[in-house]
Amino acid sequence: MKEMGKNNQMPCISVVVPVFNSEESITPLYNRLVSVLRNLTDEYEIIFINDASLDNAWPVIKRLSEKDEYVKGINFSRNFGQHYAITAGLDVCCGEWVVVMDCDLQDNPAEIINFYNKAKEGFDIVLGQRQIRKDNMIKRLSSYLYYSMLSYLTDTKIDSSIGAFRILSRPVVDEFIRMREYYRFFGAMINWLGFKVAYIPVSHQVRYSGKTSYSFRKSVRLAINGILSFSDKPLKITIKIGILLVLLSSFFIGYKIIYALINHSTVLGWPSLIASVFFSTGLIVSILGLVGLYVGRIFEQVKQRPLYIIQDKTNL
Repeated sequence: MKEMGKNNQMPCISVVVPVFNSEESITPLYNRLVSVLRNLTDEYEIIFINDASLDNAWPVIKRLSEKDEYVKGINFSRNFGQHYAITAGLDVCCGEWVVVMDCDLQDNPAEIINFYNKAKEGFDIVLGQRQIRKDNMIKRLSSYLYYSMLSYLTDTKIDSSIGAFRILSRPVVDEFIRMREYYRFFGAMINWLGFKVAYIPVSHQVRYSGKTSYSFRKSVRLAINGILSFSDKPLKITIKIGILLVLLSSFFIGYKIIYALINHSTVLGWPSLIASVFFSTGLIVSILGLVGLYVGRIFEQVKQRPLYIIQDKTNL
């Protein structure tokens, strides 16, 4: 398909769509994508990656693929997560340009034309900035705090207004699929690659059906994985905290010694000893716990298990 696109001087565009519990939105999304893509090129593919949905998402994808050869599907053996689903789609796509978007129709397929036109100005990555998010206030606030903390701890600029919706050039995709670390964070990994980046404003729609699969617990786990996978800053912070605690405990111990000498305390050394034990024990345990998290990541990586397991696929 890629070569056909080149021969006809038309781009081959791949659309990668992770799917989880979104059976009702798959067909409407497909219809809108086909309408948009046919205005851009005759060579395209739509890749749905079913992340072990609990509903009938996979049968819907299979029916679409049987009707349309340009629809391709991957079905995971279990739930691996959105970032692994995106990875699977990028692993198999063959487009010169690759669009990544969510399945819930909050990303408007019509924006793909704007992404492509901006990319043709000489950009390898074009990111969509959501102007007005169609989420409640709590969701927007938690998202802002989450990405602010993540940006600080990973030393990467992560904008809370930017989601998965973007277009990537073939060189970007090729470099991304070379990165096989076990803990995935799609946005931060793309940022790390470099390349020439542009931003365009995009509309953010109301979710077509269902509710987000990102619970507070999943968001916290994703944040921890992202921080530990992309930065050693937490270790540096613990060093600073350790130095601060040592200074504070030194002042406290000095104060207690002077107080005991002036007031002729009968239990000399007891307060300073307790203070030292509490500070040092808490500091050591916290540092060991943090180091243990990093060691655990190394342990998972050296196993070299597959990032995902495909149970079934169609048109691939």
